[in-house]
Amino acid sequence: MKLSLIINKINSLSELTGKLTSVLVIFMVLLISYDVTMRYLLGGGSPALQELEWHLFAIVFLLGASYTLKHQDHVRVDLIYSSQRLSDKHRALIDIFGGLFFLIPFCLLIIISSWPFVENSFLINERSPDSGGLPFRWILKAMVPIGFFLLLLQGIADILDKIFIVIKNNKNESTQGNQS
Repeated sequence: MKLSLIINKINSLSELTGKLTSVLVIFMVLLISYDVTMRYLLGGGSPALQELEWHLFAIVFLLGASYTLKHQDHVRVDLIYSSQRLSDKHRALIDIFGGLFFLIPFCLLIIISSWPFVENSFLINERSPDSGGLPFRWILKAMVPIGFFLLLLQGIADILDKIFIVIKNNKNESTQGNQS
């Protein structure tokens, strides 16, 4: 299987999670609007609705991270990176370094360290401590390793893509050097 095909498959998966996230955001806004209306205008409310709101927010954040990375919309310290003096090759090298030494190890750390919490939550059938709260707390906890796994995959695709940029720029530089 070619690396470019793998990159395209991962990018497609990130696009899919981005679309899912956008639907969840719309649902979350409608749910919050309903909850606020019920609480402040009609004097009612539900602990389950409030918990569902923050569950959806967590899921949106976790599933949306890979989509955000794919579109280069994540938080970045732009002191050096946005400099007009940096070439595409140098930006790609910064991204490769950051991905290899920060993103991938961090994702692996979160995936590995969060899994026992998910497993334990599933085994004890953890539910909300509130009497009217939601059951199946393990589903929300499972979103942590899933979200970071998706982010890890997109990070790998991004690194591979940046490696291709460096190789392409090196070929262009050597071609220009031979023409001189």
